[in-house]
Formats: sequence, structure tokens, C-alpha cells
Amino acid sequence: MSQRPDLRQRRAVLEHEWSHWVPRLSVPGTRPGGSAALRHEVTESWARSLGSVDPGRDSAPVTDGGLVHQRWTSSPLYRPVSGLAGELHSIAEDAGFVTAVTDESGTILWTCGGPTMRRRAELVNFAPGGRWDEQAMGTNALSLALRTGRPSSVFSAEHLVSALHGWVCYCAPVHGPDGQVLGVLDLSTTWDRSHPLAMSTVRTLVSTIEARLTTEHDRPGQLSRLSRLRLTCLGADQAVREGRHLPLRPRQLEILTLLALEPDGFSPERLRAALYGDRPVTASTFKAEISHLRRALDGGIAPRRYTLTIPVSCDAADVLRALEQGDTDTALRHYGGPLLPRSEAPGIEEWRTRLEVAVREAVLASTRPDHALRYGERAPYDAEIHEHALRLLGPDDTRRAIAAGRLTTALRD
Repeated sequence: MSQRPDLRQRRAVLEHEWSHWVPRLSVPGTRPGGSAALRHEVTESWARSLGSVDPGRDSAPVTDGGLVHQRWTSSPLYRPVSGLAGELHSIAEDAGFVTAVTDESGTILWTCGGPTMRRRAELVNFAPGGRWDEQAMGTNALSLALRTGRPSSVFSAEHLVSALHGWVCYCAPVHGPDGQVLGVLDLSTTWDRSHPLAMSTVRTLVSTIEARLTTEHDRPGQLSRLSRLRLTCLGADQAVREGRHLPLRPRQLEILTLLALEPDGFSPERLRAALYGDRPVTASTFKAEISHLRRALDGGIAPRRYTLTIPVSCDAADVLRALEQGDTDTALRHYGGPLLPRSEAPGIEEWRTRLEVAVREAVLASTRPDHALRYGERAPYDAEIHEHALRLLGPDDTRRAIAAGRLTTALRD
């Protein structure tokens, strides 16, 4: 039986691989045809990773089916990162980067960036739910930062997985007030767009996040107050904080609903279109609505790119999350009716239709008659739903009379 090569042999193999990539990638400071020595921390990581990671894999594995929104909103990094969301979006979009935040396990919880870079990143599952720890994706900047507790960068073929050889990543761990690593902040782009200031930018952003974590740790009362905002927008329109109704105007409730349903936020142009469509509304009117809502939320909305910077629970988001998890029962429990039924904002109308269709299709796919009966209460004229209920109900089930009566009314009208 052949013995496994020792670390020196492994290092020689890795440096051989590196020598094949460097000339093609034209690494700055490397002579044409020459090779660069792999850093010790990279070869050590490769040696650890090769036992669990196939260098030929095409993307990162998925955690919890990619459904990490609940983990993100309950993360201690949620508030401080959300408070910087506008700046993070601007940096990523202006410089051609993708920004990512992970938890302490290396699972990505949040990303932002321009559409082109995000599409490229999604090809390797550099997206919410993707696992980027060393056991899952081998040598990369996120896994090194988590392991060492220090800022790290990994360039091109330093990545163990060959699908990442077109990338360069800069990241730094985020420490809580007690010194514990809570996750990492990462800036990634294609290797040809690497920038000498990227690492200093990451360090500065992480310092800001850590400062905000310390401030919030010192003000637990205010954090508790801000964490209790509940938005009810299905069949109703109200926002409640600590049991008290917030006196928001209809337009402000529309804005709050859209931001709650799209955690990645809106550019000013897109949010304005979602609220007003083609109506000739001035920029000052639009900004005034944002300002009024921001004051009502004690801040709560990031500038430039509009995102929520406080935790907001929302019944519509609860429905979507339940449907993503295949939990029709919970989805119906939260589904109180159409989204902001009196709103005519294009963005709300679009989300209203998406929710109605999603819930209805889940009910029609369910084999439980109580789902069809419950949904039928809110859809009295939907004959297909009532027919579905009748098909599922046994011949001796007394609830058949309810479904039959509803079907008769729907067909008559």
C-alpha cells in the first residue's frame, strides 16, 4: 500500500500547479514564464482541504436549501451591516465587486453587488446559503479568515477549487464585543480587477461594523425597542411597535412593505417606479415620503440604496418563507388576504399577485382538504378551489356541505 505524501511533497505538488497558472494569469511582479512561491498559509490550507474537497467541483454546497433569511435577520451582524448597506452597495457596484457577509460557520447570509457580478458569483454559489468554510470549499479568503481570525486575501489559482481561479477575494473577520468571531465581510471580484486598496477598504468597513456592535451592546434597551416592529400587510395595513400603532400614511406603509419583502433593497429609481409607476411625481415628493418614514422608524432606512436597518417582521414575508419551506399550513395561517388591498402602487400590485398565485398553487398541490377549505374562505368565487376541496373530502365528511355551497355560489356568479 502506498503511503500518503508528506507535507513537503504536497507543497511541491501545489507549487507545481501554481507555476502552471501564474504565467497565464500574468500576476503583477512575476517575470514571464516564471513562477511564484505559494504562501505557507495557502499550502497548509490546501493540504487540509484535499481530503474533503474535490478541486474540480463547480460551486459551493448549499446550507438549509439556501433559505437563510431567518438566520440573517436574527444574526448579531444584521443591524450593523444593514446600517452600512447603502455604502456597501455603492462600493460593490462602483468598483465591480460582490460584497458578502457570512456567519461564524462560513455560510453566506447576505450579498450585494451589480447585476453582472452577482450573476457570475451565483454560478459558483457565492450567494446566500452557500457554504464557504474550508471543509466545504477548500482554500479561499473566507475560510482562511475564519480559521486564522485575521484579514485574508486569496488570488486566482491560490484557490483550491479551479472554478474560483478567475476570482480574487479580500475579507476580514468581524469580532463581537467579547472578541468572538461572528462572521466575515468579503469583497470579491475577477482577478483582472484586483485593487491594492480593497483590503484596506474591507478593514475599514469591519472596524465600523465592530464599533456599531459595541455601541449596540452598550445600549440594549434601545436595541430591544427597535426590534419589535411588526408589519401586517395581508388583508390589513398597520405597523405596530411595542404594542403601539405607528401612525403611518398609506404611501409610507407601501414603502415599508416593499423594503420588508426585498431585504436587498432598492435603488432610488427602482423604488420610485415601484411606488408611482409612470405618474409624474417630483423627486422632492418621493424623498419627502422616505424622510417621513425614516423619522417614524427612528432612522431605520439606509440612504442611497434604500434598505431596512432595523429588524421588521412582516406577515407577507412569513408566508413566503413558509412556502419556500413547503409548509402550506403555516403559510395559510399567516395569509390574511391580499397584500395592502387598497394600494395601487405598481410594486405592491406585483407582489400581491405573486403572493396570491403562490398560496393558491400551494393549496391546489396539497392533499389536505382543510387547506382548500381554509383558503376557500378568502376566495369565495374560486370554483377550482372548492372543487379541489370536494375531491379531497370523504363522502361522509360533513364539511362537504361547506365546499358544495361555496361551489354553487361561485358557479352562480
